[in-house]
Amino acid sequence: MSVSFTDASYAEKLDGDDPLARFREQFHIPRQPGGADQIYLVGNSLGLQPKRTAAYLEEELLKWRELAVQAHFTTLHPWMPYHEFLSEPMGAIVGASKHEVVVMNSLTINLHLMMVSFYRPTAARHRILIESHAFPSDLYAVESQIRLHGFGPAQSLLVAAPRVGEQTLRLDDLLALIEREGHSIAMVLLPGVQYYSGQLLDLEAITSTARAQGCHVGFDLAHAAGNVPLSLHDWGVDFACWCSYKYLNAGPGSVGACFVHERHAQAFDLPRLAGWWGHDKTTRFDMDAEFRPMAGVEGWQVSNPPILSLAAIRASLDVFEQAGGMTPLREKSVRLTGYLASLVQQIQSVTMITPAKEEERGCQISLKVNSPRTTGREVFGKLEAAGVVCDWRQPDVIRVAPVPLYNRYADVLQFAQILRNCV
Repeated sequence: MSVSFTDASYAEKLDGDDPLARFREQFHIPRQPGGADQIYLVGNSLGLQPKRTAAYLEEELLKWRELAVQAHFTTLHPWMPYHEFLSEPMGAIVGASKHEVVVMNSLTINLHLMMVSFYRPTAARHRILIESHAFPSDLYAVESQIRLHGFGPAQSLLVAAPRVGEQTLRLDDLLALIEREGHSIAMVLLPGVQYYSGQLLDLEAITSTARAQGCHVGFDLAHAAGNVPLSLHDWGVDFACWCSYKYLNAGPGSVGACFVHERHAQAFDLPRLAGWWGHDKTTRFDMDAEFRPMAGVEGWQVSNPPILSLAAIRASLDVFEQAGGMTPLREKSVRLTGYLASLVQQIQSVTMITPAKEEERGCQISLKVNSPRTTGREVFGKLEAAGVVCDWRQPDVIRVAPVPLYNRYADVLQFAQILRNCV
């Protein structure tokens, strides 16, 4: 007898056959008041804590307690080069060499640092291309950089928007806009995965088209890093920035990361905001008055990094490496989110605005409630009361993101059943 995909036994079978199922046990799953696991589907906002994180942090606290300043230079993971231990595994996450990636600062700070170097407007080429529903922090940063150079957003901000009545960007429209306006575009700054709709953009096509027009190309990968496979080096992206507390599970407000393509490694004439930690490390302690940046992305560092935050990132990256990297995680994610999409499509009065094609989305799907009996906000409140942790984004979207490292097919089925009851 065939089993319906809406039956619990179907989800149990999928979980039983899942080669990554064992990684759920490596994370702390928050509990509901009655003791059952929460249905945690908001890794797109804050990833869960790996169980090994506490040990990695305690290792550094012990060194601080017992070795103090000497821990900068001794022990297995000395503090002085600590960020270097993260470059290779973080590079594997985004498709870059260890010399193209550095863990530093926070996302928006890194965007500002990159725009100082790569947004070089002229009278003829001064526009920045963003998308119409850009994350507010990106918009604020871009507008402030435009004003810093003496231009105004009304003239220098070029906005790509979905067609009337549609929720997501069409690739053909976006590429046509770049080709048509490329002569006036100084920089393209777009998301890897759009935070509101969950749309995964074709970064390779965007980069190729924009660079052919002479534009610098940067991406905000906050919702893409650790979510979808990336090949920043091979695609020829100029720069990219991302945070580490979403899919990378490094804890609230944890340090972000930055990519700069190796073709800019020796571009010492690029303007940059300089700091001691970007100075040539072989002569850093000579306390020279002349700034000499290191080659590669490390030359954009400003200050020494917070070791405790880096320890939490190292703990998470070790889990990714143990899981086999982004390829098997993406394979499960496609199946897991596809299962969620299939279940949601059976629920009347709920619309998925995330693209239906698996190659155009990551873990997240975004839902709108279209019911005469209840509002989306009311449904979101009912979901929370039922033990589901997802999130609400104004004005009318519920975001749900099953993460392959710790979410189960059973979580997805339970969510869909609860959503149906709430609607």
